[in-house]
Amino acid sequence: RLVAKGKVRYCGISNETPYGVMKFCQLAEKDSSLPRIISLQNSYSLLSRSLYEGGLSEVCSPRNENVGLMAYSPLAGGILTGKYFNPKVAANSRLNLFKGYMSRYKQSLAVEAVAEYVRVARTFGLSPTELSLAWCYEQDSVASTIIGATTLDQLQENINAYDKVDAITTELKDAVDKVYQKYTDPSKI
Repeated sequence: RLVAKGKVRYCGISNETPYGVMKFCQLAEKDSSLPRIISLQNSYSLLSRSLYEGGLSEVCSPRNENVGLMAYSPLAGGILTGKYFNPKVAANSRLNLFKGYMSRYKQSLAVEAVAEYVRVARTFGLSPTELSLAWCYEQDSVASTIIGATTLDQLQENINAYDKVDAITTELKDAVDKVYQKYTDPSKI
């Protein structure tokens, strides 16, 4: 009814599996009154890749269902900025405001993985934020990213990272993939 009234132009889904995406697409194909999904909002970052790359990317590709990924948490809750390695994290940071918020990242192999990604970023002349976001922006499957920023400086760095996409060379991709092979989705361990 919302589509018919013009209040909803396009539909997307969030936190879905390959089966779920296929089912939504099949239902819309069978019943023309149902809207076709055009986007998928799932977590996707240097620390969280396997769910999307392990099945969703095939379903969502232009050659199949053509569903764009709107990657949320491309900085993994801020952990990929490297700022949480500082023992004097700001009192108003999510890490301090919400007990247990970052436990999946702070109490896992993600800590080691982030240290490696920070090293890669610095080796290639990027900040950890620039590497994380530019890598995400550079992925063919990513239609858009959903970021959060607490300060204007953070927002500006996030925006500026888009200009760093050209820095994602084959050599840099190889360095990122080497870390990923060692720490595949480490926050799930």
